[in-house]
This record gives sequence, C-alpha cells and structure tokens, in this order.
Amino acid sequence: MKIEKYQVQQNILPKKGKYIIGEFDKESITVYQAFNKKIANYAVANQKFGGNHYSFSRMTWIKPNFMWMMYRSGWANKPNQERILALKVKRKGFEEILLQAVKSSYDEKIFGTQENWKEKLLNSTVRLQWDPDHSPTGEKLERKAIQLGLKGEILKKFNEEWIVSIYDITEFVKKESLQKQNPNVPIERVLKFENEEAIAKQIGMDI
Repeated sequence: MKIEKYQVQQNILPKKGKYIIGEFDKESITVYQAFNKKIANYAVANQKFGGNHYSFSRMTWIKPNFMWMMYRSGWANKPNQERILALKVKRKGFEEILLQAVKSSYDEKIFGTQENWKEKLLNSTVRLQWDPDHSPTGEKLERKAIQLGLKGEILKKFNEEWIVSIYDITEFVKKESLQKQNPNVPIERVLKFENEEAIAKQIGMDI
C-alpha cells in the first residue's frame, strides 16, 4: 500500500462534488470493508468470503474511499467492525457493479418518476449511496463519497470472480488513528472509466 499524508491528498482532490475516489491501477481498484474477527480471519486465510459466520443472503457494503471507511468504522473501534480489510478488485468487475447500481434515494434526474425508481430499486442487486466524506477527526466535507451495497448473484460474482486479493490493514489503521489531524492514508485519486458517461448517468457522478 502506497501512502501519503492526508493534508497533501486533500490539496489534490476536488473540494466538492460526487466523485469516485480510491486507490487504483490499470487493472484493479481497492475497496474497504469492516468485519468482526471471525469473518476477517476466514477472508484473509482463504482470499474470499465464506465460512460459518458470513452470510451471502445479506447485503454487504464496499467503500473505495479509505477515509469514509474510517469514519463508518470509527477507525476500527465500532462493534463488529474491529478489523479493516482492503480488497483489491478487478476494475472491469467494479465497473459492472457501477453500471448495475441503483441509488437508495429517489433522484428525478436519473429515474424520472418515483415509480420507475421503486421498480429499479426492487429489482437491483446493487444499491448505492452518496454520503458526505469526512476528515480524520469526523467533520463533514462538502465532497461526497460513494458506498455500494451488493447482494444476490452479483455478490457471489464479486466473491468468486472479481476479488484479486484481501489484506488485513487493521494494524495500519490503529497506528494512523493516533495521528488525528494528518494521518498517513492510501494514495487516492479521482477514478476515470472507460464507460464514464454511462456510469455517470447511472449513478449521478460528476465528470
């Protein structure tokens, strides 16, 4: 994991808007999830999810933005979020997830009518939310961060076909949580996509 200081990163990233920000290369993107010890241990040992404590019948949420994961998990201090996993995922798979995503809240520009939105939401296996990004100390930023909920067939495909590797980064998280205002963070930038216009139309992303 390549890192940089949080304040250096913020001077580069957009201050407002809806962008997918993450750590990536040509073939993959890193997303984050937080779990309890039993789920995390199985995932790291087997490089995929499963075992007696993980349920494929529930929706699971992935977050490409490290700082949003830190806010959501309380820097690995919230119950059942004590272990932070970094998942390297195939970019093609991540793009497929985005193209199937349906916002969890109604957006007239995307869906037209509420009936159309409700139908798409009911039939989708990918749900998305745009939430305020946060600073290391928890303050809301004007910029939005995305999180994506997966269930059903696309969750199985994610697990079996798109995960490249799974790393436990809890030790790094705990260490950097002590830095307060300016921790080290993974190098993250705004993602650009092959199908950028189609993805932007689907999820309401700024381009």
